[in-house]
Amino acid sequence: MALSLFDVSIPVLVRGLNNLSSIIDKAAAHAEAKKLDPTALAQARLFPDMFPLTRQVQITCDTAKGAAARLAGIEMPKHEDNETTLSELKQRIAKTLDFIKGVKASQLEGAETRSIELKGPSRTLSFTGLSYLNHFVLPNFYFHESIAYAILRHNGVEVGKFDYLGEI
Repeated sequence: MALSLFDVSIPVLVRGLNNLSSIIDKAAAHAEAKKLDPTALAQARLFPDMFPLTRQVQITCDTAKGAAARLAGIEMPKHEDNETTLSELKQRIAKTLDFIKGVKASQLEGAETRSIELKGPSRTLSFTGLSYLNHFVLPNFYFHESIAYAILRHNGVEVGKFDYLGEI
Protein backbone atom coordinates (compact mmCIF):
# COMPACT_ATOMS: atom_id res chain seq x y z
CA MET A 1 0.00 0.00 0.00
CA ALA A 2 1.30 3.41 -0.95
CA LEU A 3 1.56 6.17 1.62
CA SER A 4 -0.70 9.10 0.77
CA LEU A 5 -0.38 12.80 1.54
CA PHE A 6 -3.58 12.44 3.55
CA ASP A 7 -1.95 9.77 5.75
CA VAL A 8 0.94 12.05 6.68
CA SER A 9 -1.09 15.20 7.19
CA ILE A 10 -4.67 15.06 8.46
CA PRO A 11 -4.27 12.29 11.10
CA VAL A 12 -1.01 13.91 12.28
CA LEU A 13 -2.68 17.31 12.69
CA VAL A 14 -5.71 15.77 14.40
CA ARG A 15 -3.48 13.99 16.88
CA GLY A 16 -1.48 17.13 17.66
CA LEU A 17 -4.62 19.20 18.19
CA ASN A 18 -6.15 16.54 20.43
CA ASN A 19 -2.97 16.51 22.51
CA LEU A 20 -2.97 20.32 22.70
CA SER A 21 -6.58 20.25 23.87
CA SER A 22 -5.66 17.80 26.63
CA ILE A 23 -2.78 20.04 27.69
CA ILE A 24 -5.19 23.00 27.89
CA ASP A 25 -7.41 20.83 30.14
CA LYS A 26 -4.45 20.30 32.45
CA ALA A 27 -3.80 24.05 32.46
CA ALA A 28 -7.41 24.75 33.47
CA ALA A 29 -7.22 22.15 36.25
CA HIS A 30 -3.93 23.65 37.43
CA ALA A 31 -5.40 27.15 37.51
CA GLU A 32 -8.40 25.92 39.48
CA ALA A 33 -6.32 23.91 41.96
CA LYS A 34 -3.89 26.79 42.57
CA LYS A 35 -6.65 29.44 42.59
CA LEU A 36 -5.00 31.22 39.65
CA ASP A 37 -6.74 33.45 37.16
CA PRO A 38 -6.92 31.18 34.07
CA THR A 39 -6.76 34.31 31.90
CA ALA A 40 -3.26 34.88 33.25
CA LEU A 41 -2.19 31.52 31.82
CA ALA A 42 -3.86 32.33 28.51
CA GLN A 43 -1.81 35.54 28.30
CA ALA A 44 1.45 33.99 29.53
CA ARG A 45 4.58 34.18 27.37
CA LEU A 46 8.01 32.60 27.49
CA PHE A 47 9.68 35.94 26.77
CA PRO A 48 8.30 39.45 26.30
CA ASP A 49 8.88 39.52 22.53
CA MET A 50 7.13 36.17 21.99
CA PHE A 51 3.43 35.60 21.40
CA PRO A 52 1.28 34.60 24.39
CA LEU A 53 -0.39 31.21 24.75
CA THR A 54 -3.56 32.47 23.05
CA ARG A 55 -1.69 33.39 19.87
CA GLN A 56 0.37 30.17 19.91
CA VAL A 57 -2.84 28.13 19.97
CA GLN A 58 -4.45 30.29 17.28
CA ILE A 59 -1.45 29.85 14.97
CA THR A 60 -1.35 26.10 15.64
CA CYS A 61 -5.03 25.88 14.66
CA ASP A 62 -4.61 28.17 11.65
CA THR A 63 -1.70 26.10 10.40
CA ALA A 64 -3.76 22.91 10.64
CA LYS A 65 -6.91 24.27 9.01
CA GLY A 66 -4.86 26.06 6.33
CA ALA A 67 -3.06 22.86 5.47
CA ALA A 68 -6.27 20.85 5.28
CA ALA A 69 -7.98 23.44 3.09
CA ARG A 70 -5.07 24.16 0.75
CA LEU A 71 -4.15 20.51 0.27
CA ALA A 72 -7.80 19.59 -0.36
CA GLY A 73 -8.37 22.61 -2.63
CA ILE A 74 -11.30 23.86 -0.53
CA GLU A 75 -12.16 27.08 1.22
CA MET A 76 -10.66 27.63 4.63
CA PRO A 77 -13.01 28.67 7.44
CA LYS A 78 -12.34 32.04 9.05
CA HIS A 79 -11.91 32.06 12.80
CA GLU A 80 -11.75 35.34 14.66
CA ASP A 81 -8.62 35.67 16.77
CA ASN A 82 -10.49 36.85 19.85
CA GLU A 83 -9.90 34.06 22.37
CA THR A 84 -8.88 35.27 25.83
CA THR A 85 -9.57 32.28 28.09
CA LEU A 86 -8.52 28.66 28.25
CA SER A 87 -12.11 27.63 27.59
CA GLU A 88 -12.21 29.73 24.43
CA LEU A 89 -8.92 28.19 23.29
CA LYS A 90 -10.46 24.74 23.74
CA GLN A 91 -13.40 25.85 21.58
CA ARG A 92 -10.98 27.12 18.90
CA ILE A 93 -9.22 23.77 18.85
CA ALA A 94 -12.57 21.93 18.66
CA LYS A 95 -13.74 24.06 15.68
CA THR A 96 -10.47 23.36 13.91
CA LEU A 97 -10.75 19.64 14.60
CA ASP A 98 -14.32 19.60 13.27
CA PHE A 99 -13.12 21.17 10.02
CA ILE A 100 -10.05 19.05 9.38
CA LYS A 101 -11.79 15.81 10.35
CA GLY A 102 -14.27 16.57 7.58
CA VAL A 103 -11.54 16.43 4.93
CA LYS A 104 -11.56 13.10 3.10
CA ALA A 105 -8.57 11.22 1.72
CA SER A 106 -10.04 11.48 -1.77
CA GLN A 107 -9.84 15.28 -1.58
CA LEU A 108 -6.05 15.07 -1.20
CA GLU A 109 -5.48 12.72 -4.13
CA GLY A 110 -2.83 14.36 -6.30
CA ALA A 111 -2.29 17.14 -3.75
CA GLU A 112 1.43 16.39 -3.51
CA THR A 113 1.93 18.20 -6.83
CA ARG A 114 -0.74 20.87 -6.30
CA SER A 115 0.65 24.40 -6.58
CA ILE A 116 0.27 26.31 -3.31
CA GLU A 117 1.12 29.98 -2.82
CA LEU A 118 1.18 31.86 0.45
CA LYS A 119 1.05 35.60 -0.04
CA GLY A 120 2.56 37.62 2.77
CA PRO A 121 3.13 41.33 3.19
CA SER A 122 6.76 41.16 2.07
CA ARG A 123 6.91 38.06 -0.13
CA THR A 124 5.06 35.19 -1.71
CA LEU A 125 6.07 31.62 -0.94
CA SER A 126 5.47 28.99 -3.63
CA PHE A 127 5.27 25.28 -2.92
CA THR A 128 4.09 21.97 -4.24
CA GLY A 129 1.66 20.30 -1.86
CA LEU A 130 4.36 17.94 -0.60
CA SER A 131 6.94 20.68 -0.01
CA TYR A 132 4.26 22.86 1.64
CA LEU A 133 3.45 20.06 4.10
CA ASN A 134 7.07 19.08 4.81
CA HIS A 135 8.77 22.46 4.81
CA PHE A 136 6.09 24.83 6.06
CA VAL A 137 3.09 23.15 7.69
CA LEU A 138 4.67 20.52 9.91
CA PRO A 139 7.56 22.66 11.19
CA ASN A 140 5.21 25.57 11.97
CA PHE A 141 2.56 23.35 13.51
CA TYR A 142 5.02 21.61 15.82
CA PHE A 143 6.81 24.85 16.69
CA HIS A 144 3.69 26.65 17.90
CA GLU A 145 2.27 23.54 19.57
CA SER A 146 5.51 23.00 21.48
CA ILE A 147 5.74 26.67 22.48
CA ALA A 148 2.19 26.44 23.89
CA TYR A 149 3.31 23.38 25.86
CA ALA A 150 6.47 25.19 27.04
CA ILE A 151 4.53 28.28 28.19
CA LEU A 152 2.28 26.13 30.35
CA ARG A 153 5.16 24.01 31.67
CA HIS A 154 7.11 27.17 32.47
CA ASN A 155 4.11 28.41 34.46
CA GLY A 156 3.94 25.30 36.63
CA VAL A 157 1.37 23.20 34.77
CA GLU A 158 2.33 19.59 35.35
CA VAL A 159 2.68 18.34 31.81
CA GLY A 160 5.36 16.08 30.44
CA LYS A 161 6.61 14.59 27.24
CA PHE A 162 3.81 12.04 27.05
CA ASP A 163 1.20 14.80 27.32
CA TYR A 164 2.80 16.35 24.24
CA LEU A 165 3.11 13.03 22.42
CA GLY A 166 -0.30 11.68 23.44
CA GLU A 167 -1.21 8.02 23.33
CA ILE A 168 1.37 5.85 21.64
